[in-house]
Amino acid sequence: MFEDSLLESGGRLKTKRGRTTTFAIILEIGVIIIMVLIPLVFTDALPKQQLMTFLVAPPPPPPPPPPPAAAVHVVKQIQTDIVNGELRTPTKIPQKVQMIKEDEAPPSMASSGVIGGVPGGIPGGQMGGVIGGIISSTPMAVPKVATPQRVRVSMGVTSGLLLRKVNPTYPPLARQARIQGVVLLQAEISKSGDIENLRLISGHPMLAPAAIEAVKQWKYKPYLLNGEPVEVDTQVQVNFTLAGG
Repeated sequence: MFEDSLLESGGRLKTKRGRTTTFAIILEIGVIIIMVLIPLVFTDALPKQQLMTFLVAPPPPPPPPPPPAAAVHVVKQIQTDIVNGELRTPTKIPQKVQMIKEDEAPPSMASSGVIGGVPGGIPGGQMGGVIGGIISSTPMAVPKVATPQRVRVSMGVTSGLLLRKVNPTYPPLARQARIQGVVLLQAEISKSGDIENLRLISGHPMLAPAAIEAVKQWKYKPYLLNGEPVEVDTQVQVNFTLAGG
């Protein structure tokens, strides 16, 4: 009987102690929640000045010092009344007009010599003195330009100097093949008017030999330059045309 009573009383004590512990824990949690919510609800109680110091951003750093100013060269413009050797037209009427005083001309030497002579000269003297008289009395020889030995002349000019023209013989093979066209030759005309150093520039190979053979026999007037005959570089054109072609 005694043991049963002890067991029953022990279970009651444990039940009461567990309820008390649970109630205490709930109470402590409630107090903590209230302590956390009070600053959030009643914000006026917080120190505003201290909070503002935490929230305000720090001031920006000061700007760097400006670079030293470069030396400025001031160009002073001097106004002048003479532009390009001529007197400039004034833009406004000046208050004071300055008169330009020129030096007096030296006395004329016409009575005792010539203008520009020396004082005490002899009447009828020579301009420039003795040296000027010698130079003026000596005839000046004009230098003669050397005439070139050879000049380049166009085809149109040399065609007017042509005295004898020999027509080429049409090559039989070129005639049978109905080949026709223009043969252009580079030629040199001597001082006597003869053809020298013929060279082919363009043309059909079957027509070129006949053209060269004919042009060798051509004769020109001498080309005169400063009254003297000179050699001429020019071009000669030979046409080959078939009848009915």
